[in-house]
Amino acid sequence: MRVNNSGEIYSAGEPLPAPDPFIRRVAHLMDGVIPIGPWSIGLDPLLGLVPGIGDLIGALISMVIVVRAVQAGVPRIAVARMMTNIAVDTLVGSVPVIGDAFDFGFKSNLMNLRIYEESVHAGHSKTARHWAFFIALLAGAAAIIGFAIFGVITLIRAL
Repeated sequence: MRVNNSGEIYSAGEPLPAPDPFIRRVAHLMDGVIPIGPWSIGLDPLLGLVPGIGDLIGALISMVIVVRAVQAGVPRIAVARMMTNIAVDTLVGSVPVIGDAFDFGFKSNLMNLRIYEESVHAGHSKTARHWAFFIALLAGAAAIIGFAIFGVITLIRAL
């Protein structure tokens, strides 16, 4: 049994509570409030232009969506995927120049909104897609680490 942010009790097999309009407003404010032709930008890439602290402030605001998702009882694996989106946005976005360009295209808050709403509509039963994402992420990280170790060993043997 779980308790949502309205105090209602529900079990793991039941659908989650209705989508939270506050989360929708935060996501659109951070990623799509300013239309520019066929595209839109939000406060997140603009905050990212502030050296040092801008990406951190953007990440903290993005965490509001994750906190509300946890309060609503979204499955942990979906929350982990939301956290991964924020981490990627923050880490890559903090790289000078390239990260700023990345911030304008990578809309982690809108992705997290979609994950949240899909989880609310599907309940706790459909988490396979999120597990597949983490398995692919783990396999990719293992491959990169393996190639790096192989490169170092090859370099050491060549010397």
